Amino acid sequence: MQEIINYFAQLSAEPGTFQESEFSKIAKEFILALEQGRTRAASRDSDGNWQVNRWVKEGILFLFKYGKLTDYSVDNNFNFFDKDTIPLQKFDITRNVRIVPGGSSIRCGSYIAPGVICMPPMYINIGAYVDEGTMVDSHALVGTCAQIGRCVHISAASQIGGVLEPSGARPVIIEDDVMIGGNCGVYEGVLIRRRAVLASGVALTASSRIYDLVNNRIIKSDENNPLEVPESAVLVPGSRAISSDFGKEHGLSISTPLIVKYRDSKTDAKTALNAALR
Repeated sequence: MQEIINYFAQLSAEPGTFQESEFSKIAKEFILALEQGRTRAASRDSDGNWQVNRWVKEGILFLFKYGKLTDYSVDNNFNFFDKDTIPLQKFDITRNVRIVPGGSSIRCGSYIAPGVICMPPMYINIGAYVDEGTMVDSHALVGTCAQIGRCVHISAASQIGGVLEPSGARPVIIEDDVMIGGNCGVYEGVLIRRRAVLASGVALTASSRIYDLVNNRIIKSDENNPLEVPESAVLVPGSRAISSDFGKEHGLSISTPLIVKYRDSKTDAKTALNAALR
């Protein structure tokens, strides 16, 4: 792994040293390490803090930069063109990943653990990490470098945004046993702690304010800490009034997520993913 790190560091400092044959060799090793889960865009330490592996994101950017546009068309009816460094990932039955027919795609350089369920059509992008027992439902997206924990349910039409640039920025992270309802959006490095629940339609970005009605507090990001959803929090879409004279005059409000409770046995019963699906 250190050889790959050193190579990307050199290429970043001295772009003129690029040689196609050497880059191709390193790129294949790098992609394999990502697909096997031996390296990832962000990792958690023993204290539960997430650290960005910047060199991984820089390596992915190099794949885009130095790749050549290639014809991946199946026949005249299915025309596809992409960089030769980032093709779709190939699977076989030994991977124990359930990919239901119907138009799903998983890009190379993403880790898909045994027991993951992919319902059509869905898409998982390069650098993503999807752990055991997670379901990615129909029309859902797992974006570039997103980190998804174990037994997460990403419901239909939900979007887990990709964060590739700047390379030091934290990707979207969803920890274990999280329930993401339908038509949700999680973007810009938001961290969702384990066992949290997002009701259908919740949208979270780095600038979102979360109003915790249980603890009478406002949760927001700051210069050093992106937005973080607390463990076991249950979020629903809400709104807050605009206090300006114009806002009051026209009765305007802005959407905002609300924590209405923290997870309990009733919540567990409603969000349980049937073991038979796995």
